[in-house]
Amino acid sequence: MAVDVVVETIINCPCAEVAAFASNPTNAPHWYVNIKTATWETPPPIVVGSRVAFVAHFMGRKLSYTYEIVDLMPGQRLVMRTAQGPFPMETTYTWHALSSTATRMTLGNRGEPSGFARVTAPLMAAAMRRATTKDLLKLKTLLEKT
Repeated sequence: MAVDVVVETIINCPCAEVAAFASNPTNAPHWYVNIKTATWETPPPIVVGSRVAFVAHFMGRKLSYTYEIVDLMPGQRLVMRTAQGPFPMETTYTWHALSSTATRMTLGNRGEPSGFARVTAPLMAAAMRRATTKDLLKLKTLLEKT
């Protein structure tokens, strides 16, 4: 069973600012509830082919994984993918300017769990939806304060 979770929010901040902040992996621990560290494996800035190692805590477990940037349209879309571990994932960010001061950001995560993770896919999807909703709320709060 595939997992496909998409969450979106409106952030009262210009699109360029939202995209610049969210697409910088160094900022991930500031707005992702479960991500504890982000470490560049390739030199910044972010480009297609960049690799970033993350350490997260999710569903009571410590997870270490590396994402590779596979698609980047600055200010519009970022797609990163990992093929490691029991749950290969693809994460997609999109940004759409609603006005000069408001942005719709969409955050999607999809993957095809294998092994035991396949059995827990429905629980993982629900937990991912809750976490992603919290992540976007935290991002919204951070960016609307500035």
